[in-house]
Amino acid sequence: MEDLKTSEAWRVFRIQAELIDGIETLSDLGPAISIFGSARLPESSQYYQDAVIVARNLSQAQFSVISGGGPSIMEAANKGAYQQGGHSVGLNIALPHEQSPNSTQDISLTFRYFFVRKLMFVKSSMGYVVFPGGFGTLDEFFEALTLIQTQKIRQFPVILYGSSFWKGLIDWLKAEVLTIDCIDEDDLNLFHIVDTPEEVLPIMQEHFHQLSQHPEHDHRHSV
Repeated sequence: MEDLKTSEAWRVFRIQAELIDGIETLSDLGPAISIFGSARLPESSQYYQDAVIVARNLSQAQFSVISGGGPSIMEAANKGAYQQGGHSVGLNIALPHEQSPNSTQDISLTFRYFFVRKLMFVKSSMGYVVFPGGFGTLDEFFEALTLIQTQKIRQFPVILYGSSFWKGLIDWLKAEVLTIDCIDEDDLNLFHIVDTPEEVLPIMQEHFHQLSQHPEHDHRHSV
Protein backbone atom coordinates (compact mmCIF):
# COMPACT_ATOMS: atom_id res chain seq x y z
CA MET A 1 0.00 0.00 0.00
CA GLU A 2 2.84 2.37 0.83
CA ASP A 3 4.48 1.65 -2.54
CA LEU A 4 1.21 2.54 -4.29
CA LYS A 5 1.00 5.85 -2.44
CA THR A 6 4.60 6.64 -3.38
CA SER A 7 3.91 5.79 -7.02
CA GLU A 8 0.83 8.04 -7.08
CA ALA A 9 2.79 10.90 -5.53
CA TRP A 10 5.52 10.62 -8.16
CA ARG A 11 2.87 10.63 -10.89
CA VAL A 12 1.83 14.09 -9.70
CA PHE A 13 5.42 15.30 -10.19
CA ARG A 14 5.53 13.83 -13.71
CA ILE A 15 2.28 15.62 -14.56
CA GLN A 16 3.62 18.85 -13.11
CA ALA A 17 6.83 18.51 -15.14
CA GLU A 18 4.87 18.04 -18.38
CA LEU A 19 2.75 21.10 -17.62
CA ILE A 20 5.75 23.30 -16.87
CA ASP A 21 7.67 22.10 -19.92
CA GLY A 22 4.68 22.68 -22.20
CA ILE A 23 3.83 26.13 -20.85
CA GLU A 24 7.44 27.35 -20.96
CA THR A 25 8.15 25.96 -24.43
CA LEU A 26 5.01 27.46 -25.97
CA SER A 27 4.93 30.74 -24.04
CA ASP A 28 6.36 32.83 -26.92
CA LEU A 29 4.55 31.04 -29.73
CA GLY A 30 2.38 33.97 -30.81
CA PRO A 31 -1.02 33.49 -32.46
CA ALA A 32 -1.40 29.80 -33.29
CA ILE A 33 -3.94 27.54 -34.98
CA SER A 34 -4.29 23.85 -34.15
CA ILE A 35 -5.06 21.41 -36.96
CA PHE A 36 -6.56 18.03 -36.05
CA GLY A 37 -7.32 14.96 -38.12
CA SER A 38 -6.76 11.29 -38.75
CA ALA A 39 -3.47 9.48 -38.22
CA ARG A 40 -4.50 6.93 -40.88
CA LEU A 41 -5.30 8.72 -44.13
CA PRO A 42 -2.70 8.24 -46.90
CA GLU A 43 -0.70 11.04 -48.48
CA SER A 44 -2.79 10.56 -51.62
CA SER A 45 -5.96 11.58 -49.72
CA GLN A 46 -7.49 14.88 -50.80
CA TYR A 47 -7.83 15.75 -47.11
CA TYR A 48 -4.08 15.30 -46.63
CA GLN A 49 -3.31 17.53 -49.60
CA ASP A 50 -5.80 20.16 -48.46
CA ALA A 51 -4.33 20.14 -44.93
CA VAL A 52 -0.92 20.96 -46.39
CA ILE A 53 -2.41 23.98 -48.20
CA VAL A 54 -4.39 25.16 -45.16
CA ALA A 55 -1.29 25.01 -42.96
CA ARG A 56 0.88 26.73 -45.57
CA ASN A 57 -1.63 29.57 -45.93
CA LEU A 58 -1.85 30.03 -42.16
CA SER A 59 1.91 29.95 -41.71
CA GLN A 60 2.56 32.42 -44.51
CA ALA A 61 0.10 34.73 -42.75
CA GLN A 62 2.35 34.49 -39.65
CA PHE A 63 0.17 32.09 -37.65
CA SER A 64 1.99 29.26 -35.96
CA VAL A 65 0.50 25.85 -36.73
CA ILE A 66 0.12 23.16 -34.06
CA SER A 67 -0.60 19.50 -34.76
CA GLY A 68 -0.53 16.28 -32.79
CA GLY A 69 2.90 15.67 -34.26
CA GLY A 70 2.20 12.27 -35.79
CA PRO A 71 1.46 10.93 -39.28
CA SER A 72 -1.23 11.64 -41.90
CA ILE A 73 -3.21 14.86 -41.33
CA MET A 74 -0.86 15.84 -38.50
CA GLU A 75 2.14 15.37 -40.78
CA ALA A 76 0.38 17.34 -43.52
CA ALA A 77 -0.19 20.25 -41.13
CA ASN A 78 3.43 20.35 -40.03
CA LYS A 79 4.67 19.90 -43.59
CA GLY A 80 2.59 22.80 -44.85
CA ALA A 81 3.72 25.10 -42.06
CA TYR A 82 7.39 24.14 -41.91
CA GLN A 83 9.66 27.10 -42.71
CA GLN A 84 6.80 29.14 -44.18
CA GLY A 85 6.62 31.96 -41.64
CA GLY A 86 5.11 30.76 -38.39
CA HIS A 87 6.31 27.90 -36.23
CA SER A 88 5.49 24.28 -37.05
CA VAL A 89 4.66 22.72 -33.69
CA GLY A 90 4.09 19.06 -32.84
CA LEU A 91 2.48 18.03 -29.55
CA ASN A 92 3.32 14.36 -29.69
CA ILE A 93 1.90 11.62 -27.48
CA ALA A 94 3.74 8.51 -26.30
CA LEU A 95 1.64 5.50 -27.33
CA PRO A 96 2.38 1.74 -27.34
CA HIS A 97 1.92 1.26 -31.11
CA GLU A 98 1.84 4.80 -32.48
CA GLN A 99 3.37 7.32 -33.01
CA SER A 100 6.77 8.64 -33.98
CA PRO A 101 7.08 12.40 -34.44
CA ASN A 102 7.02 13.55 -38.06
CA SER A 103 10.13 15.28 -39.37
CA THR A 104 8.76 18.76 -40.14
CA GLN A 105 8.46 20.26 -36.66
CA ASP A 106 10.66 23.08 -35.45
CA ILE A 107 9.09 22.87 -31.98
CA SER A 108 8.40 19.37 -30.70
CA LEU A 109 7.05 18.21 -27.35
CA THR A 110 6.17 14.67 -26.32
CA PHE A 111 3.54 14.04 -23.66
CA ARG A 112 2.79 10.98 -21.59
CA TYR A 113 -0.64 12.21 -20.51
CA PHE A 114 -3.43 12.95 -22.97
CA PHE A 115 -5.10 15.50 -20.68
CA VAL A 116 -1.93 17.59 -20.37
CA ARG A 117 -1.48 17.53 -24.14
CA LYS A 118 -5.11 18.57 -24.67
CA LEU A 119 -4.64 21.45 -22.23
CA MET A 120 -1.66 22.67 -24.27
CA PHE A 121 -3.75 22.65 -27.46
CA VAL A 122 -6.49 24.74 -25.87
CA LYS A 123 -4.17 27.09 -24.00
CA SER A 124 -1.94 27.80 -27.01
CA SER A 125 -4.53 28.07 -29.80
CA MET A 126 -6.76 30.88 -31.04
CA GLY A 127 -8.55 28.58 -33.48
CA TYR A 128 -9.07 24.94 -34.45
CA VAL A 129 -9.31 23.35 -37.89
CA VAL A 130 -10.74 19.84 -37.63
CA PHE A 131 -10.20 17.50 -40.57
CA PRO A 132 -11.83 14.06 -40.83
CA GLY A 133 -10.58 11.69 -38.17
CA GLY A 134 -11.46 9.11 -35.56
CA PHE A 135 -12.15 9.11 -31.84
CA GLY A 136 -9.23 11.39 -30.94
CA THR A 137 -10.25 14.00 -33.50
CA LEU A 138 -13.87 13.89 -32.35
CA ASP A 139 -12.71 14.20 -28.76
CA GLU A 140 -10.78 17.40 -29.50
CA PHE A 141 -13.73 18.83 -31.43
CA PHE A 142 -16.32 18.15 -28.75
CA GLU A 143 -14.06 19.27 -25.91
CA ALA A 144 -13.59 22.64 -27.65
CA LEU A 145 -17.36 22.99 -28.10
CA THR A 146 -17.95 22.06 -24.46
CA LEU A 147 -15.46 24.63 -23.17
CA ILE A 148 -16.93 27.35 -25.39
CA GLN A 149 -20.54 26.43 -24.62
CA THR A 150 -19.91 26.48 -20.87
CA GLN A 151 -17.88 29.71 -21.16
CA LYS A 152 -14.79 28.16 -19.63
CA ILE A 153 -12.86 29.76 -22.50
CA ARG A 154 -13.64 32.62 -24.88
CA GLN A 155 -15.34 31.63 -28.10
CA PHE A 156 -12.87 31.03 -30.90
CA PRO A 157 -13.22 29.65 -34.45
CA VAL A 158 -13.74 25.90 -34.69
CA ILE A 159 -13.76 24.90 -38.34
CA LEU A 160 -14.89 21.51 -39.58
CA TYR A 161 -13.22 20.68 -42.89
CA GLY A 162 -15.19 18.61 -45.39
CA SER A 163 -18.98 18.94 -45.31
CA SER A 164 -19.56 15.48 -46.81
CA PHE A 165 -17.62 13.83 -43.99
CA TRP A 166 -19.30 15.83 -41.21
CA LYS A 167 -22.84 15.84 -42.66
CA GLY A 168 -24.02 12.71 -40.85
CA LEU A 169 -22.85 14.01 -37.47
CA ILE A 170 -24.42 17.44 -37.98
CA ASP A 171 -27.69 15.91 -39.19
CA TRP A 172 -27.75 13.71 -36.08
CA LEU A 173 -27.10 16.69 -33.80
CA LYS A 174 -30.04 18.52 -35.38
CA ALA A 175 -32.43 15.56 -35.64
CA GLU A 176 -31.76 13.92 -32.29
CA VAL A 177 -29.75 16.02 -29.82
CA LEU A 178 -31.41 19.34 -30.62
CA THR A 179 -34.89 17.85 -30.99
CA ILE A 180 -34.96 16.58 -27.41
CA ASP A 181 -33.44 19.84 -26.10
CA CYS A 182 -30.04 18.45 -25.08
CA ILE A 183 -28.48 21.44 -26.85
CA ASP A 184 -29.77 24.86 -27.92
CA GLU A 185 -30.10 25.92 -31.53
CA ASP A 186 -27.41 28.56 -30.94
CA ASP A 187 -24.97 25.79 -30.04
CA LEU A 188 -24.98 24.75 -33.69
CA ASN A 189 -23.40 28.13 -34.48
CA LEU A 190 -20.31 27.40 -32.40
CA PHE A 191 -18.53 25.94 -35.43
CA HIS A 192 -18.03 26.60 -39.14
CA ILE A 193 -18.05 24.07 -41.99
CA VAL A 194 -15.82 24.62 -45.03
CA ASP A 195 -14.85 22.66 -48.13
CA THR A 196 -11.81 24.48 -49.53
CA PRO A 197 -8.45 25.55 -48.09
CA GLU A 198 -9.11 29.15 -49.13
CA GLU A 199 -12.05 29.45 -46.71
CA VAL A 200 -9.99 28.84 -43.58
CA LEU A 201 -7.55 31.75 -43.42
CA PRO A 202 -10.13 34.61 -43.65
CA ILE A 203 -12.07 33.17 -40.70
CA MET A 204 -8.92 33.06 -38.57
CA GLN A 205 -7.76 36.50 -39.69
CA GLU A 206 -11.14 38.04 -38.86
CA HIS A 207 -11.04 36.52 -35.37
CA PHE A 208 -7.46 37.74 -34.82
CA HIS A 209 -8.47 41.21 -36.03
CA GLN A 210 -11.30 41.28 -33.50
CA LEU A 211 -8.89 40.29 -30.73
CA SER A 212 -6.44 42.99 -31.78
CA GLN A 213 -9.20 45.59 -31.37
CA HIS A 214 -9.34 44.60 -27.70
CA PRO A 215 -5.72 44.46 -26.49
CA GLU A 216 -6.89 43.52 -23.01
CA HIS A 217 -7.93 40.15 -24.50
CA ASP A 218 -4.85 38.03 -25.07
CA HIS A 219 -5.10 35.51 -27.89
CA ARG A 220 -4.27 32.73 -25.44
CA HIS A 221 -6.92 31.10 -23.28
CA SER A 222 -6.76 31.06 -19.50
CA VAL A 223 -7.73 27.52 -18.59
